[in-house]
Amino acid sequence: MSYKSDLLHRAMEKQVLKFGTFTLKSGRQSPYFFNSGNFTHGADLSALANSYAETIISMNIEFDVLFGPAYKGISLAAITAAKLYEKTGKSYGFAYNRKEAKTHGEGGNLVGAEMERQRVLLLDDVITAGTAIREAISFLEPKHVQLAGIVLLLDRQERVDPAVNESTIGKLKVEYKVPISSILTLDDIVEFTKSELSIKESDAMDAYRGKYQAK
Repeated sequence: MSYKSDLLHRAMEKQVLKFGTFTLKSGRQSPYFFNSGNFTHGADLSALANSYAETIISMNIEFDVLFGPAYKGISLAAITAAKLYEKTGKSYGFAYNRKEAKTHGEGGNLVGAEMERQRVLLLDDVITAGTAIREAISFLEPKHVQLAGIVLLLDRQERVDPAVNESTIGKLKVEYKVPISSILTLDDIVEFTKSELSIKESDAMDAYRGKYQAK
């Protein structure tokens, strides 16, 4: 079983991937929802880390530090750094931000490996409109880092503007001029679940893709 299939099996089993009616942060009404926070046990986290590591290795890019934006990105960066060491023998740093700056102890809003003038690979889970990615990059810019790339768990393959056939990832690639990869895409979900969905669920997915999916 490929790491993608294994991850999708786990996503269905653990209710990470759900079908119904959901309101996204963008305000769009979606017939499916993917919540990586429901990967809550060791075996699932190991599979998740393996998927990130395999995707990063296949990108063949140079970087020094994995950065995971709070909150979900924190565990993603940690488990991926460990899995990459296991698979490649390379010990990459990992770091994350605090939502609120700490005023005591070491202070600040950054925790983990030194990132000043380092090549940083940004990890996140699901991308729709790209708002969280832009916020993370804005946080990194004052640190004078070199953004080496972005790795995502799921690309919903949605158009930023329903009237323009340009995906969020496509726009980010042009905007930041870095490689961007995702472990899973909406197409992967549709292919994997085509025999699992009811007619109503399948019709809702088709309608949503027709309205929002970038070709």
